[in-house]
Amino acid sequence: MHGSGPPLLVVSCWLSHLQHDWQSPVWRHFLDDLGSISTLVRYDERGFGLSDWSVTDFSLAARLTDLEAIVDALGHERFSLLGMSGGAPVALAYAATHPDRVSRLVMYGGTAVGRRDHSAEKDAVEEAFRALIRAGWARKDPLFRRVFTNIFIPGATEERREWFDELQRMSTSPENAVLSRVARQQEDVRHLLPRITAPTLVLHARGDRATAFEDARELAAQIPDARLIPLESSNHILLADEPAWPIFRREVSEFLEPERARTGSRSPSGIAELSDREREVLRLAADGRTNAEIAEALVLSVRTVERHLSNAYVKLGISGKTARTAAVASLLRQDIA
Repeated sequence: MHGSGPPLLVVSCWLSHLQHDWQSPVWRHFLDDLGSISTLVRYDERGFGLSDWSVTDFSLAARLTDLEAIVDALGHERFSLLGMSGGAPVALAYAATHPDRVSRLVMYGGTAVGRRDHSAEKDAVEEAFRALIRAGWARKDPLFRRVFTNIFIPGATEERREWFDELQRMSTSPENAVLSRVARQQEDVRHLLPRITAPTLVLHARGDRATAFEDARELAAQIPDARLIPLESSNHILLADEPAWPIFRREVSEFLEPERARTGSRSPSGIAELSDREREVLRLAADGRTNAEIAEALVLSVRTVERHLSNAYVKLGISGKTARTAAVASLLRQDIA
């Protein structure tokens, strides 16, 4: 648990490691940015990460019971819930069966149903995937695991690919990976979607190869108070330097703003959270320089400058067309320019 503001509980994807993720070039920006707008609560699912690996029951019922136990231990009367990837069915089931506890629901890269196509061709493909896990998951050589890496983050640099290769090996055993995969493919919570009463934000990459974009359309259509935000990316896990990430961050921040207002913890000024580079960029923006001029002065790409500005906007709790002016004004008011 880290950050400040109203609680946001993450029902994470099946590959996670609470400690290792902090050093991750794939996950670290999720932790930093979501922690800047909420008190972010994460946990490793049964059989994964720092949780006990001696598990045989990966059913939806067991995973839902785990989430209920975590909620009870936290003691929050109401909280926002973020269902990511393979954690989506658990989050959906919880929101439907505990409407009094979930104030807002965010779905990212998720689906309400595991496996839809049971044709002979798909059966053969699935058996090949399971064989890759059994043969190569625990090997030091990432050759077999790279197949899954290429599905999840096809747009990643080699550094990020290598990190995700290693995450698979250290996150769980081959046996757990197969058992969990089989259990997830049997899940179907579509009948619960109309019962969800919390305002819901659905975000999904159009080119996602791990979970089809049509699954996100189904969620948004079947959940009564849901809105769909398409993200222009081919990555199942959005990367920090791709254009879709600032959009994800802004949409989630704005969606959670009513919770910050309700709890009296609106977005903080965030000045203390600005990195040295973000401050540099804002100082030059205060001088009236364009993004291109800032990039030239700091020997950065324009896209990198835009990312630093977007990071600053989130930390300062501002958005919209006047965000740049407001960010500069915040910096100057603190007399640190």
